[in-house]
Amino acid sequence: MNRKDFIQGTTLAGFGLTLPLDALLLSCSDKAKISHSLAFKKLTQSLLKDWCDGMIRVQINNPSNLEEHGALGCPACSHIHGRCMDAVYPFLYMADVTGDKKYLDAAVLVMDWAENNVSQKNGSWTVVPNPKSWKGITVFGAIALAEALHYHGNVLDKEKRKAWTNRLEKAANYVYDSFTIDFTNINYGGSAIYGLNLIGHLLKNEKFLTKSNELAEGVKSYFTANEHLLFGECKPHAKKLSAKGLHGVDLGYNVEETLNSLVMYALKEKDEELLQILTKSLQSHLEFMLPDGAWDNSWGTRQYKWSYWGSRTCDGSQPAFAMMAHINPAFGTAAIKNTELLKRCTAQGLIHGGPHYISHGIPPCVHHTFTHAKPLTALLDHWEQLPELNTNTLLPRVTANGVKNFEDLDVTLFAKGDWRGTISAYDAIYKDGDYRQATGGALSVLYHNKVGLLCTASMAIYKMVEPYNQQPNPGEDFALTPRVETFKDDVWYSNIFDRGATIYSEENDIDIQLLAKSALKNKSNEIVTETASDFELSFQCSKDSMQIIAKTDQTIKEPTAFVLPMVSPTGEKVAQPNPNEITIQKPEGLVSITSNVPLQIKETPKERIFNMVPGAEAVPIIAYFKDKSEALEIRIMVS
Repeated sequence: MNRKDFIQGTTLAGFGLTLPLDALLLSCSDKAKISHSLAFKKLTQSLLKDWCDGMIRVQINNPSNLEEHGALGCPACSHIHGRCMDAVYPFLYMADVTGDKKYLDAAVLVMDWAENNVSQKNGSWTVVPNPKSWKGITVFGAIALAEALHYHGNVLDKEKRKAWTNRLEKAANYVYDSFTIDFTNINYGGSAIYGLNLIGHLLKNEKFLTKSNELAEGVKSYFTANEHLLFGECKPHAKKLSAKGLHGVDLGYNVEETLNSLVMYALKEKDEELLQILTKSLQSHLEFMLPDGAWDNSWGTRQYKWSYWGSRTCDGSQPAFAMMAHINPAFGTAAIKNTELLKRCTAQGLIHGGPHYISHGIPPCVHHTFTHAKPLTALLDHWEQLPELNTNTLLPRVTANGVKNFEDLDVTLFAKGDWRGTISAYDAIYKDGDYRQATGGALSVLYHNKVGLLCTASMAIYKMVEPYNQQPNPGEDFALTPRVETFKDDVWYSNIFDRGATIYSEENDIDIQLLAKSALKNKSNEIVTETASDFELSFQCSKDSMQIIAKTDQTIKEPTAFVLPMVSPTGEKVAQPNPNEITIQKPEGLVSITSNVPLQIKETPKERIFNMVPGAEAVPIIAYFKDKSEALEIRIMVS
């Protein structure tokens, strides 16, 4: 099997397509196959080269210390990421297409480091150089090594290629013996579907192919009933975690990891049933892509890894969406827009984990780069099988108008004029504790087509849920999620801790109104007492403005405020023309925040507060309630 053959035809009669995929996509001259989508191909090639060169710059060259020699050093973390061997695939690709020996040397070095430090006798690799640490990541290393050998093994000498092939078989046997579709979060079993299929074909091993097919049948029941969102990013993943009966769904892991593997498997094996499911699922997931190519994972169960462009340790959403763009051209738009965003978040050859890392002086974690380099490499290896990719078809959230409720999430999207927003009452929690994604009827995203991101959710309390895969939050931990809050006996109460909130919506030709009813609770889900606890939040959106109205019928006895962190990188001019108005001058326009009560800006050591989720800076605006007789009103306008 050659590199042009792996992902080939399928029959898609369910979509009105009866030609095999290879005939459908490749019914053109050889020249056309090679030359389509030139602008995106150039972007993909240049970004991949930049990333590979950036990784080589941080690769440790210290032959006297085999515990680090060959690993990718991390500018942000004090430890070495065991998965850095995933870089073998992009490195070997670059070695093959450029002929530059530095890429081959980098690939060999990183694999040697892995063999010396994270390789286990049972065929697994560990997430850090500790034999007792998590071994599930073996499936990702196995896929990277298999793709490297399958597409670019020709650059290796015979002895090295044989050694790596033998090591791959050991890893595949570990996955074969250890993985079921439900043994942990769905991204592992889901990725094993493609991994075992790829390795089974490469090694001509039928047992791997059989296991892959079995897992693929099992995954078909892990899509929600109404919106066909892939669920299972939770523990225990197959159970409904919430009082509302909702499954655990994480957008970041789905679009950047699991759906890639499922699409690549389904196309290869011509699994029409799975392809139909995936088409519906991709379309639902795509509803959450913001106009600038960001993935709105403000509500996801693993939001603690949300980095605006995706998820910290996943691979990237390009393969699934690009490879299915023949069914919906907007999928191709998504692949391009997200890649453009990744480029904007790249500096000195490494991806930074959010839009404002650079302006706030936060170093990048190398993990983002070695994982996200793989999907770009996969695109280039399959370029001749891809459909034409362009941005002619607009994203759903660009053309949206009105309200769209996701019943399987209790999350509502709204759009009016240039405004785009998300309100979340999703209550499926990944792990119970004092952190969580946006819930409680919170405004988890506010975006304006002219000036971009204006509001965003963070974790309620920043926690290192995965210490090896997150960076410490610099400075004070201040949540970015817009909220009502009070402090009683030094305990923080807010609607963003309330899992029982409800959302209602109304719309007409003039405006949209979303009404959230929620209670002020602490991190232990206890409601505040002896002061107002029940609040009604009205989000009213017209073409001209976004208005937030907060009110209660109860007596406010403790200082209570609406907190509105406005996303703004360091350097944008902030002014306060009068006590009830604050303005932020952005490159594309002026943002004005007005209120019927005085507005305050919380004092901070630096020009802006910063939160690692989703890697954004903000101006922390605070408006205090006067009393229950007067609703607190805030209006946001852009000119």
